[in-house]
Amino acid sequence: MRNIITVLLLVLLVQCCCSNTGATSTTTTSSSVESAQVPAMFVFGDSLIDVGNNNFLNSLAKSNYYPYGCDFRAGPTGRFTNGRTFVDLLGNLLGLPYVPAYADPNTKGTRMLGGVNYASAAAGILDETGQHYGERYSLSQQVLNFESTLNQFRSMMSGTNLTQYLAKSIAVLAFGSNDYINNYLLPSLYTSSYLYTPPAFANLLLNRYTRQILALHSVGLRKFVLAGIGPLGCIPNQRATAAQPERCLDYVNQILGTYNEGLRSLVNQLNTNHPDAIFVYANTYGAFGDMLNNPAPYGFSVIDRGCCGIGRNRGQITCLPYAVPCSNRNQYMFWDAFHPTEAANAILAWRAYNGPPSDSYPINVQQMALI
Repeated sequence: MRNIITVLLLVLLVQCCCSNTGATSTTTTSSSVESAQVPAMFVFGDSLIDVGNNNFLNSLAKSNYYPYGCDFRAGPTGRFTNGRTFVDLLGNLLGLPYVPAYADPNTKGTRMLGGVNYASAAAGILDETGQHYGERYSLSQQVLNFESTLNQFRSMMSGTNLTQYLAKSIAVLAFGSNDYINNYLLPSLYTSSYLYTPPAFANLLLNRYTRQILALHSVGLRKFVLAGIGPLGCIPNQRATAAQPERCLDYVNQILGTYNEGLRSLVNQLNTNHPDAIFVYANTYGAFGDMLNNPAPYGFSVIDRGCCGIGRNRGQITCLPYAVPCSNRNQYMFWDAFHPTEAANAILAWRAYNGPPSDSYPINVQQMALI
């Protein structure tokens, strides 16, 4: 485990100033960094790191209402947590401003130069994942959206400058969770669990994922952070379905093993085959596992239910508009049925940025920024 004192100091630095109403602002770590360590951060993923793209889509998967954002200085923005997301906090550590949502009409011109966030709630590696929620930007569509951004960059800078800018920037990708909880584990809506064994499904995901990662590499990105899937069997939504809701669903966690192990192996393969680039595996499963197995040193006292939600484990129905969340949010690992609190996101970001190879393999994000 990481040095606990360091982790606690980090959480104290980034944790939100909560009140019983939750209508408070957060502190920011960006002032602690003298200047940006990379030109930009481009973000691809799902609701774990969506910062408002789904606000502009015809989707049921939205969080642009209170109490989401109750501890974020801008209020409810479409972030699926009480405060900042993992990428908000990682960006703070890199000295970057908040990266704007691609779908926001204001995301244009110089506002894009610090990066763009393409992540979309309910999105998956597979195009069909999450379709029961309505519109979302799947992985393949997010890659196309990035290429649209590139067309705008080409009118803003020379070819040489653009090449250098992209090569120094960091791409963060966090996919796969929805391909399980909003596809494979919903046999009433999706056929994937009938067609594929868990290892075969993981291989399908990794093959599709690789194709899109290489597409991003082919247009100039050179620094990639690929986040693994956390222990989905331990989120409130999944615990709520268990006979013993205080326990994680071991089956769900076990079927993720092939995917996470395969993603780590893919990082080795990509680094071997593309020496002009660096690919990093962020061990989300391991970091979350540490917090679940030994929560007290991280400041958590509640790990099995959401801070906001209805039903067993506050996970059967996720956080509804104007619901009253828990007041002690920094002691909760989970904000709602599916997503971490800002306090948990802070630890995940710190470990990706500054962790040993067991957290961030083969190097961490801080080391990547220096390349």
